[in-house]
Amino acid sequence: MNKSSHFLNIFSLGFLLLVLTEVFWIKMLEPLEFGLSDYLVKIHAQSVKPDPDIVIVNIDDASLARMENQVGSWFWPRSVHGEMVEGISKQHPKAIVFDLSFVERDLYRAESDTMFNQALEDKQNIFFAMVRLDSEQDKNGPELALIADKVGLIRTEKAMQNARAALMPPLAIDSKFWRLGTVNFLNDSDGVGRKYDVYRDLYGWLLPSLPARVVSELGYELPMVEHITLSWRGPKNPYGRLSYADLYEDFNREMPLRDPKELANKIVIIGADASALHDVRVTPIDSLYSGLDILATAIDNLKNQSYMTTLPLWSYLLICLAAIIGVYVCFIFRVNAIFVGLSLLGVSAVALLTSYLLLNRQILLHMLTPLLLMWLYYFSLSLREYLIELRARKKTVELFSRFVDPVVVKELVSSEGLSREGESRQVSVLFSDIRGFTSLSENRTPQEVVSLLNRYFTLQVAVVFKHGGSLDKFIGDCIMAFWGAPLDDPQHATHAINAALEMAEVLQQFKEELGEQDANFDVGIGIHSGPAVVGLIGSEQRKEYTAIGDTVNLASRIEGLTKGVSRILVSGDTMELCADHFDFKPYGFYKVKGRAQEVELFAPVRKT
Repeated sequence: MNKSSHFLNIFSLGFLLLVLTEVFWIKMLEPLEFGLSDYLVKIHAQSVKPDPDIVIVNIDDASLARMENQVGSWFWPRSVHGEMVEGISKQHPKAIVFDLSFVERDLYRAESDTMFNQALEDKQNIFFAMVRLDSEQDKNGPELALIADKVGLIRTEKAMQNARAALMPPLAIDSKFWRLGTVNFLNDSDGVGRKYDVYRDLYGWLLPSLPARVVSELGYELPMVEHITLSWRGPKNPYGRLSYADLYEDFNREMPLRDPKELANKIVIIGADASALHDVRVTPIDSLYSGLDILATAIDNLKNQSYMTTLPLWSYLLICLAAIIGVYVCFIFRVNAIFVGLSLLGVSAVALLTSYLLLNRQILLHMLTPLLLMWLYYFSLSLREYLIELRARKKTVELFSRFVDPVVVKELVSSEGLSREGESRQVSVLFSDIRGFTSLSENRTPQEVVSLLNRYFTLQVAVVFKHGGSLDKFIGDCIMAFWGAPLDDPQHATHAINAALEMAEVLQQFKEELGEQDANFDVGIGIHSGPAVVGLIGSEQRKEYTAIGDTVNLASRIEGLTKGVSRILVSGDTMELCADHFDFKPYGFYKVKGRAQEVELFAPVRKT
């Protein structure tokens, strides 16, 4: 196993541990998950119709103002609600549900409470709200076994006989009329309400919520779960609303004006969302959502079994694992990271679309956390691959800049044109060797000789790079360069000769700097074109980008033949490749070591 695979395995195991921690414990991505699901739920809700059999009788701001002269300011005498019960009951509704607090008896208007209770006689379909207090107060609450029948507790096998719980029942209502359920607001960690109680476990005793109690009493089947995730309907205030004042005034008219059957077979919720009473909550639909509509939504969901279902946590873990394994396999098999990223974009789009479409089937699929973890894993591996590639390219640029013009290297790297492997290329090889070096060194100190050579080589290498050549190496006072690699160059012979001619011109300028005492300083340049193997050659500790083969050997031999003949000599092969670009002076055939046939040589001259 190579280092890259070993790192990938170790990193992936560590990332899986992070996934486990996030899904089951930390849940740092939960706010983002909630935000996205709320957005999708809000869009989906616009197309969902509320149950028309659920109607809200609302104590709104107008009702408070209009009834103040008749019954006084809020809180009204409870006899007013007794009159409302009598009037609604005549229309034979399925249920009357009070989302109002009757916790305390009215000590100053006891007769009013009495009249309210009298209105409840012989009515089996009226339900009241109860509040479950904080569990820290349970030690001061009543024994559940003693109040089980009164508040509708369901005993389970795990029920603790002496358990106590702090509850706030409607004490103003005679207990014989208690059909109670809790209306506690369930909010998630971000303060948004998305769930509603069905049965709350109190030490093994199941306490029904008000929606659960209503739906159960009406004969509908209930899920035996602690809570449901609400499936919202429509925009804000989706359920039919009637003004409390309008109904109350109509019930007290000798000749009612309203439809006498408008509430027949309806589930009637009586409550208040007047601005002064602050019965609003934060929900996915709105940050000021009426508590009456939350209650209505819960009743609607349970009655029609249209609440949302969610997947268990372990299923999200499996989704995360599947996504991460997919990315892992791609990187193990070295699939292009850009292709993987594009594929993940497609997967993400399909996953989000699927999660939205599943809302039509009452399935709330939280896909953002798996997707974000998948993308985090992908970006982590991609960043590592990028840094490795960046480091490799930097090393390549540093390496090849020794042989090729750095500008050319950057172009090659950007187009991924560099190869470290050996390859056969058609090239033109140039050797340039100094003549008269002995006399040059006799009259100078070693430091001056090195300085002059460095100056000379700098000038000549600049010429090589200018004409697109690759510097192979310095061999003592000899320069080896070639054209045709690593950059493809169909005109490699032409460029090599142009470089040789300019090197001769630079030599003349350099000799002028040296003075008369070094008049014998000269160079010989030999060029040959043909096939050669080019690549990084050497040991693991040191490699050089070089060309090898018979073409290189012959170019070196031609350079050796220039002494006393011509400053620049090229082979017939080179001449034939660029005969249209230069004039050539023939110098005949020469016997070359290692070759049976003589080689014809030419001296290039610029066309006039």
